[in-house]
Formats: sequence, C-alpha cells, structure tokens
Amino acid sequence: MTRRVFLPAAAAAGMGGALGAVPVKRSVIEMRTIKLRNSGDEQRQRTTDFLRQSAMPALLKAGARPLAYFAGSIAADTPFLITLTTYPSLSAMEEIREKLTADKDYQTALVAYNTAPGIGYQRIDSSLLRCFDKVPTLLVPPSDAKRPSRIFELRTYESNNATTLRRKIQMFNDSEIGIFERLGMQPVFFGETLVGQNMPSLTYMLAFDDLAAREKAWRAFGADPEWQTLRAKPGLSDAEIVSNISNSILQPLPFSPLK
Repeated sequence: MTRRVFLPAAAAAGMGGALGAVPVKRSVIEMRTIKLRNSGDEQRQRTTDFLRQSAMPALLKAGARPLAYFAGSIAADTPFLITLTTYPSLSAMEEIREKLTADKDYQTALVAYNTAPGIGYQRIDSSLLRCFDKVPTLLVPPSDAKRPSRIFELRTYESNNATTLRRKIQMFNDSEIGIFERLGMQPVFFGETLVGQNMPSLTYMLAFDDLAAREKAWRAFGADPEWQTLRAKPGLSDAEIVSNISNSILQPLPFSPLK
C-alpha cells in the first residue's frame, strides 16, 4: 500500500504517522469554492496571489493545518478555485478566525485585495465537513520537488435522508475505504457535510498520479470481488442510499502543500 503522511490537524508541522495508527479526534474541514469569471479583472491570478502571499501564511501562523489549494480541471462551472482548511474542532476554528481578525498584516492584505479595481471573484460557497472515523483528518501524500503534481478527484454523494447517509458513511468506514487503499487509490479526506448545500451529503477526495492511473484504478474498483459483494448486501446498493453523485477533477495550485 502506498505510504502517506498522516497529519492530525491539532499537531504542529512535522508530526506524522500512518493512517489509523493512533486514534485522533475527527477534524473539521472548511471547503471553499471560489467562483471566478474569465474577465479583464484577472480574477484567477489576483485571487491565487492573495491566497499564496497572504491567506495561507496567515492561516498557518494562526494554527490551521493541513491546507490545500486547487483549481478546477475537468468540472462543471469552471473556472473556480477550491481551498481546504483543516481545524481540530469547531471551537478551534472559531479561535483561528479570531486570530485572523487580529492579524494586522493579514487584514491589511485583505483590504488591499478587496479594494483593488474590479472584483476578485464572483461568489464563494462554503461547506463544513466532519471527517470520518476511518480517516479522522486530511491526509497529505508524500511528495518532493522532483515529483510531478498529482490529480485529485473530489466526489460528493447526496443521500435520501440522514438515516441512509449514516448507512453510507458506515459502509465507507467498515469496508469501502479499505478497498480504495488496497487498490492503490490514495484517500485524502472523507467528510460528512455539517453545513452546506444539498444536505444530507458526504464529500471525499482521492489522489491519483494522472488520469490514466485514475481510469485504471476505478476499473479495478468496479470489478473488485469485495466491492461487488459489499454493494449487493441488502440496504447498501446505490439505489437505496445514494440519490446523486457529482465529481470534479482538480489540479493543485503550485504553492499548495498538498500536490
């Protein structure tokens, strides 16, 4: 199985381990989708520069981690950027936001970004996700300067109601994530939507070396005997517990810690 760096959100930078080695409190991930428009305002460059130069350093200084930044590659409603910010708890999220409010350098940069000519973005959608028991925080696959950037697949499963969503989450915790790992599909995070659109729902992310590796892995998953047996169990078929699936292929921004 491919090794990954495991970074509990409450830990300082550099602390690591293996998936599931030490039980930790389930982190909260804030996922923001920054909707852009191709225009003379240069929204993508302007917003990317702000994230790289100001937002990410301020969040790290305030104690939020791991962080990740992406652009839509193969997806509906492009262009857009996605940011992932991990907090050890909802109370920690509030404390970190208060630190950002008190950070004079960050607030000065924010005002400059917002008052520059034109507009930096169209709208921002935000979701709060509670990580699953099996993957209690965001995982950062190992990388180095020589390694090409991976692609990342973001998938959202909507469910009929809270009961069927709970069944699907348990299905992931008990078996499905393990199948992903066995087949070389690299989990990044799995989260239940606490606040967001189209609830009840869950969202997860997988990393792949490239599109060809993704296609090969999903073919293997579809044909896997364990998966075929699992999905055939009464109450666990997609028709019973999943009402809609959407997915996007994302490319990490050059400065993203997750790439």
